[in-house]
Amino acid sequence: MSDLIALRRDLHAHPELGFAEHRTAGIVADFLAALDIEVHRGIGKTGVVGVLRRGGGGKTVGLRADMDALPIEDSGAQPWKSQHADRCHACGHDGHTVMLLGAAEALARNGGFDGTVVFIFQPAEEGLAGAQAMIDDGLFSRFPCDAVYAVHNWPELPLGSAQTRTGAIMAAADRFDITVKGGGGHAAQPHLSPDTLLAASELVVQLNTLVARAVDPCEAALLTVTRIQGGFSHNMIPAEASLTGTVRTFNPEVQDVIENRLREMARHITAAHGLTADVRYTRYYPATVNSAAEAELALRAAKSAGLNASIAEKPALTSEDFSFLLQARPGAYLWLGSAASRPLHHPAYDFNDALIPYGVSWFCEVTRSALPLSDS
Repeated sequence: MSDLIALRRDLHAHPELGFAEHRTAGIVADFLAALDIEVHRGIGKTGVVGVLRRGGGGKTVGLRADMDALPIEDSGAQPWKSQHADRCHACGHDGHTVMLLGAAEALARNGGFDGTVVFIFQPAEEGLAGAQAMIDDGLFSRFPCDAVYAVHNWPELPLGSAQTRTGAIMAAADRFDITVKGGGGHAAQPHLSPDTLLAASELVVQLNTLVARAVDPCEAALLTVTRIQGGFSHNMIPAEASLTGTVRTFNPEVQDVIENRLREMARHITAAHGLTADVRYTRYYPATVNSAAEAELALRAAKSAGLNASIAEKPALTSEDFSFLLQARPGAYLWLGSAASRPLHHPAYDFNDALIPYGVSWFCEVTRSALPLSDS
């Protein structure tokens, strides 16, 4: 494990953003090739696929790890902190990559399965839909998979534990951008100029009532305004003001309700101020939905890997582009407990290296459960 830990820390020190994972992809491809695993580069721009066959079994399982970092300045103090400004592995994808490489090494050397394993090293998970890019580039037509599996480190669970569930485990993620237009003038003459900042501020307040008053209380949904901008001077009413935020849902009908009501609210509130609103609403990730048989297999594999595995009581409102793979194939997404730490996406977050053997074992157990050796 010491070599894998050293590699993980090297990746942490050299993070790369979505669709720019050239160094990481090269390391992954060279690692797989050294194991005599069939390697395919450039799938979905910077994605890498490895193919390992054993026996004569006709089934194929796909195992996926994400490789990209976040555009965050690393505020950690460890010797292997990021060497690049405004880039940081603050979500642990460096650890995911190394766990899957470790599993590839163990499976290539020890076998124990009958069929084909497709190792999917995916770029651009952080908001850029790298999974969809790989699908569009022929991932499943070139490398057919009967099922796909992925894991994510989860600081909310203790080390040595794992959870997943049938059905939704992560939310759909939408982004909205609203630009309030039509103002501009002297701050000392507000009667002559509609106030874009006032309208935008009112819109922020009212948007925060939308879920509570437009969505069935039995449904899970979230709307958060994350940015508001406008103005350049203390004595000027700006001509434009803008706000941005996110919506998280599990039910497409609820998603429709929120988008429609958000558009109506923006239009009417700005009109009441004598202004207009330009609304862009982007549904960038669907909900991550596990299939039943594969979720059960993922939990059994976790137990076989020595983890305290249990069914997650509820999904998370975070999102994940593994959802695109699960729309195309059956599969499951597992939370792997990494003990108390900084939250995911915190600038000082660092993957817990003690998690690596658990992840390696889980990927191997998934493979052997999905592709069992023949009794004959």
